[in-house]
Amino acid sequence: MRRVLVTGAGGQLGLTFQETADDFPEITFDFKTSEELDVSNANQVLATFQNGNYDYCINCAAYTNVEQAENHPEKAFEINADGARNIANACKKNKVTLVQISTDYVFDGEKETAYEVGDDTNPINVYGRSKLEGEKLIREILPNHFIIRTSWLYSKKHGHNFYRTILRNAQAGEELRITDAQRGCPTNTENLVKFILLQMVLGNKSFGIYHFTDGKPMTWYDFAKQILEENGLSDKAKLVLDANYRTLAKRPKNSVLS
Repeated sequence: MRRVLVTGAGGQLGLTFQETADDFPEITFDFKTSEELDVSNANQVLATFQNGNYDYCINCAAYTNVEQAENHPEKAFEINADGARNIANACKKNKVTLVQISTDYVFDGEKETAYEVGDDTNPINVYGRSKLEGEKLIREILPNHFIIRTSWLYSKKHGHNFYRTILRNAQAGEELRITDAQRGCPTNTENLVKFILLQMVLGNKSFGIYHFTDGKPMTWYDFAKQILEENGLSDKAKLVLDANYRTLAKRPKNSVLS
């Protein structure tokens, strides 16, 4: 029986872990939302680990608002970098294996082909830089770690994400202006959760960095079309290709992960 702490359990990925827990009776889960465990509070993190007797920690706690991170870099680094360091220190002290969720945004998007695990990182926005700093701190502190970079993560049931936004706006009859200037691999939280639990928690001992996506490269425009088709809305929705779509944060043109 493995005992697993899941931080950030109130987010879309954490909620998917909660839904999947019953499928893994060999694992005992302890779910902590960001309100219940502030990963940026080192003392609180240490106290949680000392009382938990965990074998694994799956760190889903993250500042994921890419746009807001540009205006609040200190908050992004506080959670994504300092929080990762606090978790890694607590894992090391208590002999816990860490599974850290990272991102395709650690790359700059200039590569023509898919990014390999060993490719040079060069984030071009605050969110990516904060997540990369978290990766570096974990590697420095804790040998027993899995860092899993994923991309364009979405849940069909939970959270504020592209899938649910497109579906909601399409059902409301709103015009959908979507860019094709970025290319990546959408990843369903359900698939990522199963990968982590089957490969990392129940089997794999080859620590290090991994890439995991659903494996189908596409643009945001392509993804929007797929969402509409899945939900029978292709003929009803107003989908418009917007080549001039602007965001505050710079985004990698290509963030496909191999």
